[in-house]
Amino acid sequence: MNDNKKNNLFSWINSKIIKKNKVNLNKDNTDNATDSITKDNSNIKMNFFFKLKESLKKTKNFFGNKINRIFSLKSIDKALFEELEDTMILSDIGINTTEKIIQGLINDTNRKQLKDPKEVYFILKERMHFILKKVEKPLIIRNKIPFVILLVGVNGTGKTTTALKLAKKYKLDGKSVMLAAADTFRAAAIDQLKILAKMHDIPVIAQIFKADPAAVAFDALKSAISKKTDVLIIDTAGRLHNKQHLLEELKKIVRVIKKLNTSAPDEIVLVIDACNGQNTINQTEMFHKSLNVTGLIITKLDGTAKGGVIFALSDKFSIPIRYIGIGEKSTDLIVFNSDDFINSIFNDMK
Repeated sequence: MNDNKKNNLFSWINSKIIKKNKVNLNKDNTDNATDSITKDNSNIKMNFFFKLKESLKKTKNFFGNKINRIFSLKSIDKALFEELEDTMILSDIGINTTEKIIQGLINDTNRKQLKDPKEVYFILKERMHFILKKVEKPLIIRNKIPFVILLVGVNGTGKTTTALKLAKKYKLDGKSVMLAAADTFRAAAIDQLKILAKMHDIPVIAQIFKADPAAVAFDALKSAISKKTDVLIIDTAGRLHNKQHLLEELKKIVRVIKKLNTSAPDEIVLVIDACNGQNTINQTEMFHKSLNVTGLIITKLDGTAKGGVIFALSDKFSIPIRYIGIGEKSTDLIVFNSDDFINSIFNDMK
């Protein structure tokens, strides 16, 4: 073979080797990048879980640890179910929901002829998980401009801070967001929303102290439509659930904004303070009856030892839980996940 042919042959072989190495290198880089993304997502999820677990420590200590002790020390008999019932009621799970869970547990135990407390414990865990799984429905911001969220609730539940947390959350998701300061009964609420929103460069539509809340909502929606804003969040004043004239004011807001958009609001969220315990049942009943609430946000779960009220709310109303609040930071408003919640308050029996 002459030198020219040899050179051509080696040149061809080398080009194939280089090309193959490049393909393998690109594949390795792609695989590494994919592994890195998967690992990052896994770490984020794990961090969220540990944060939730830490935030629910009071509920776990009050409820989860007591439940674990009951099943660790007792045999399956009447005394066990009675103590279990007392613990659940004291944890704000409510009488009706507790009785339903206990009766189902007794029926399963008898039907399956269970003698091992560990097996009954896991059935209890599954039954309570099932209650929460039914309301695990994250809020989907549909492709509708603007998507209107109306926040309602009694005084002190954290509506204004929740409004800002939602706004920041959706902005980080790449959506344009606008806030409406329709809590005109407190000058401080208007100022608070303006100041916090300005820090995050989120526009706020507001009027003077004691202005008509419906007029504020109307102006905000009109502005959001003209600016093609993705999400409009309307913050309203806290009002007692048993004051019908105050609930009528919320109905007026709904009627007024429907003049601009017949489908608005797209979501009516009741903000619930977990620290209010069984009072939240009456609150939810009255607000739901008046406004047909479409979602719940349960705040301050980190501040109560009786987070069991979430089971009573879920069992009685079946209203989707959109988010739960587990702290003061904007990142502490997280999408509700029933698996994580159950695993945060229940111990593993050995």
